[in-house]
Amino acid sequence: MIEHVEIHHVPGEYAAWPANYGLWAWGDEIVAVFSQGFRGAQEGLHARDMTRPFVGRQARSLDGGRTWTAEPFTGTIPGGTSLSGDEHVVEALQSQPNIVPGRDLPQLGEPVDFTDPETIVMAARTGLDAGSISWFYVSRDRARSWQGPYRFGDFGLPGISARTDIVPLGRHDALFLLTAVKSNGREGRVFCLRTRDGARTFTFEGFVGDEPEGYAIMPASLKLADGSILCLVRCSTPGKGPDRRAWIEQYRSRDDGRTWTLEGRAVDNTGYGGNPPTLSALPDGRLLLVYGFRDAPYGMRARTSADGGRSWSADMILRDDAGMSDLGYPRTVVLADGTALTVYYYNHGAGTDRYIAGTLFTP
Repeated sequence: MIEHVEIHHVPGEYAAWPANYGLWAWGDEIVAVFSQGFRGAQEGLHARDMTRPFVGRQARSLDGGRTWTAEPFTGTIPGGTSLSGDEHVVEALQSQPNIVPGRDLPQLGEPVDFTDPETIVMAARTGLDAGSISWFYVSRDRARSWQGPYRFGDFGLPGISARTDIVPLGRHDALFLLTAVKSNGREGRVFCLRTRDGARTFTFEGFVGDEPEGYAIMPASLKLADGSILCLVRCSTPGKGPDRRAWIEQYRSRDDGRTWTLEGRAVDNTGYGGNPPTLSALPDGRLLLVYGFRDAPYGMRARTSADGGRSWSADMILRDDAGMSDLGYPRTVVLADGTALTVYYYNHGAGTDRYIAGTLFTP
């Protein structure tokens, strides 16, 4: 079964990048957070209007992902109006120059209970390069309201570009897998933080892999039944020329995030510029990986693993009807009946809208 749905599609808008934000499910109730701007001139990959903000938006489904209602994102955005999108707007609209971390990003007060399904946490950031500042929000009412922003800290790094990737270890104990700016001031490499007091404070546990020549960013992580933690990472060679290559790398930790072992590539090719993975557990014990494919035929693909990520199946083509490579950045949830819902942004050609779509499928 493969069923496609439109989640948020308004003519003239540029709605995108669910991977930068989050997707959560409580039975048939599902919330997706994404960024909404406006369409502009085509610039190689993106066709966005950089002179207008990219604001946070939500969509909510009450019927298992088949119909959706648009909502505003109610969290406070420090320093401006663009949420996790400084790289997509002109300098005058960027948040980073206006943020004073000690003033605008306080410490969380009430600890997060990572075992409470009603409590969700979403990471956010300014941009991607040197000086990038990151924070997080907390919701205890299914994303109807968001508390925050709250500080992570900088841990002596050149910058932090956080997306949401959290591995619960206990009630107040969790790992946050985030992306750091590299020593040369460019994005990025993955590292691991740990909180033992419900996200009030964090300790730096270690980097996931060596500093790459290109980038290794946007992790998707999961604690497995054997106690190990599997982490999939979006990787690319440097530059923007025709020889650029992109793939998904795989790491595993057996000591709660302190050290990581490279196990190879879960996906050898994700298309020009690459795309981040999602990683989910299926009811039958298999793992599910979803990613956007940015070469022709452009679209969305999935793989499964029956042995904890030691090997992966061939691609399941979810769809291949996009018009060009400006797509993907998925988030995935698995519903109670085993159906998977992946949410992503999509297009039908260079001159068309970018919109939020979803695919319901049986892996």
